[in-house]
Amino acid sequence: MQNQISEQKARLEKRMRELAAGDICLAFSGGVDSSLLLKAAVDAVAETGKKVYAVTFDSRLHPACDLEIAGQVAKELGGIHQVISIDELEQADIRMNPKNRCYLCKRRLFSSLKEFAEEKKSSCILDGTNEDDMHVYRPGIQALGELGIISPLAELHITKAEVKALASLYGISVASRPSTPCMATRIPYGMELNYEILTRIGEGEAFLRELFSGNVRLRLHGNVARIELDPECLEQVLIKRELVIRRLKELGFPYVTLDLEGFRSGSMDLFIEKQTPDSSAVL
Repeated sequence: MQNQISEQKARLEKRMRELAAGDICLAFSGGVDSSLLLKAAVDAVAETGKKVYAVTFDSRLHPACDLEIAGQVAKELGGIHQVISIDELEQADIRMNPKNRCYLCKRRLFSSLKEFAEEKKSSCILDGTNEDDMHVYRPGIQALGELGIISPLAELHITKAEVKALASLYGISVASRPSTPCMATRIPYGMELNYEILTRIGEGEAFLRELFSGNVRLRLHGNVARIELDPECLEQVLIKRELVIRRLKELGFPYVTLDLEGFRSGSMDLFIEKQTPDSSAVL
């Protein structure tokens, strides 16, 4: 395993040196994937004299803590931190939450990033899609390809586990940080998105994170709030049952359930066929 990580490290650094022939714009969330890329990019441009722009989207579809953490990690690793504010729900077809929502959203976000890159005269735009993302329902990947976005981790077949190992090897502070994907993933497809519901879900998750470590999701099914936690935390919920129920009901969730299967990424995609979506269709 250690030899494999060393090989992936060498391949990533080689690829980043190639990309560092010009200025780099990186979609930067402050998560482990984009933080690994930022570290590798900053090291690479130190040799070429080019710039790295770590660009964070200020979006209400992501937890508020993401922007703060992204700023802290960008300061830690270097690069020029830039923030682009965007309101995805201004776009009606995103707001209606179709099955290809991720495609529509990525298309809007990365079109904005591409405009920023053009202003900076940078033709190299990167994102942190990794090898694991290529094997699950990720319609947004189609938008990245259409816009010419480069995903070095996916190119090099670097998995999420390898990303975390490499980030730890580099000493990156967020190496073990759980992912915090778009809040729209907490809502069933076809249910219209609105910030009031998403804010309540976000407050519920923030509360749960104060009680439980690891991955935390609060997913909504009509009046039912379904809690997903790492399996080792499930017993703790029963111990803190009354506290959890009281707070989530205060937030307006009349029914509170614990998913015995535990956390799994993309659980709302269970009945979606794993195929490339028709980008012209709103399903």
